[in-house]
Amino acid sequence: MSEKKIILSGIQPSGAMTLGTYLGALKNWATLADEFDCYYMIVDMHAITARQNPAELRKTQLSQLAQYIACGLDPEQNTLFIQSHVPAHAQLGWVLNCYTMFGELSRMTQFKDKSAKNAENINAGLFTYPALQAADILLYQADLVPVGADQKQHVELTRDIALRFNGIYGDVFKLPEPYIPKIGAKIMDLQSPENKMSKSSIADGGCLLILDKPEDIMRAFKRAVTDSETQVRFDAENKPGISNLIQIYSSCTGKTFEETEAEFSGQGYGTFKQSVGEAVVETLRPIREEALKILADKAYLESVYRLGAEKASRQASRTLRKVYKKIGFIEA
Repeated sequence: MSEKKIILSGIQPSGAMTLGTYLGALKNWATLADEFDCYYMIVDMHAITARQNPAELRKTQLSQLAQYIACGLDPEQNTLFIQSHVPAHAQLGWVLNCYTMFGELSRMTQFKDKSAKNAENINAGLFTYPALQAADILLYQADLVPVGADQKQHVELTRDIALRFNGIYGDVFKLPEPYIPKIGAKIMDLQSPENKMSKSSIADGGCLLILDKPEDIMRAFKRAVTDSETQVRFDAENKPGISNLIQIYSSCTGKTFEETEAEFSGQGYGTFKQSVGEAVVETLRPIREEALKILADKAYLESVYRLGAEKASRQASRTLRKVYKKIGFIEA
């Protein structure tokens, strides 16, 4: 087994990946391979808690894998795989369902949010998916889970489940910790900066996608909501729109908030928004070009996800065998 600490995370293939996904997650993931043993999933099993078009789901998974690689996740250094290709996820997910309390699941914020948005399809999977998410993490004995600040609750529940299981059966699961980057952790909507950037706001220009064309990116930033002042200053509470743009600019250029404020001191919002748009265009341009090139090579993508699943399965099966033995299942 690797002597490096293990990191695991995943993104649902329920639509195109956003600028927020890149700046808040993928950009940071790409820097971790030298220090950690990294596992990154395409979590297709979680995606079906909402109804998906099968053809679109298959297409989105391949596009997402191509974008993973284009964003710097080298398959030679990171284990990239599709969740459903490793059956141990579903197997451990069921076991952990039996060690997760109804009250814990009832308190999960995302269940409440998604139930409100999908009132016609409040299914059992939507309610119990945190147990599957715990299985995703615990299968690999992950030390750290890169998450946005709004996902900490899931890691905390995973720890609670692991502690409960370990309390009964001994030291089976490692207790994971959330790994939250300091900058770019939560990119907000360009039109409604009090909300996190989400694929649901693509139509109104609040959300940008990794594969967006430069002209679409520039148009969105020109229309980005600001405030009635003219000063480029970070103040998340009173100036959410400008503060979001500062965070995006800092994430793309590597400049601090203070350096950004100094650079645009005395300049209007129009100049600043133009510069933010240009920084994003230049950040995403090589990623978009590389992703489209990779996506055209289906044989290469297949080799990546097959090899990734083989490596992930080896690690996952060790944990699952241990769990099955502990709870009294007879080995096949």
